[in-house]
Amino acid sequence: METSKEYDYLFKLLVVGQSGSGLSSVMERMGKDKFNPAHVRTIGVDFVIKTIDVDGKRVKIQIWDTSGGRERFRTITSSYYRGANGIILVYDITDEESFTHLTKHHIPEMEMHAQPNCVKMILGNKSDLAESRAISTERGEKVADKNGYKFMEVSAKTGDNTEKALLELATEFKIKVDSKLIEAPAILHHQQSISKKQTSGSCF
Repeated sequence: METSKEYDYLFKLLVVGQSGSGLSSVMERMGKDKFNPAHVRTIGVDFVIKTIDVDGKRVKIQIWDTSGGRERFRTITSSYYRGANGIILVYDITDEESFTHLTKHHIPEMEMHAQPNCVKMILGNKSDLAESRAISTERGEKVADKNGYKFMEVSAKTGDNTEKALLELATEFKIKVDSKLIEAPAILHHQQSISKKQTSGSCF
């Protein structure tokens, strides 16, 4: 059980995208700095926790991985959008379909369900496979700029830019909370214990 002295902000960060884009790997790399090439595809919802320092304050980040947007879990995913303070939209830079799915499905769905002013970033994953690139950096940046999101290309495999992306998200989250653009009521509930394992039917 944690006490209020152990962190100053609680940041709930949702990772979404098409299955096969590396959602679980991004979550594992950001939360545990690990990469498992044999990672089993997420069924339902899972999460990891990481606490980082932002401007002298401790930000506890819950990084949530959904099923990758499969239709079976659409109801679960929409409820998690509403509970998230930040959202990472992931596509595979070597897979045109994953990018199209993100622009045609995940972005509209997020804009429909996400809370106002939540922190948003598009991540082009698998930057280590640049020789097999199907989506140019410029295309990803264009979509992000059009929607007012942050953008970065990362590699969950090598860890390239993943820590930087998480710090940028946490920094913007802290700024928005301090400016009262985001309400963070969960900060008041430090006494609640959080299970390390989350079942597919649960929500924030």
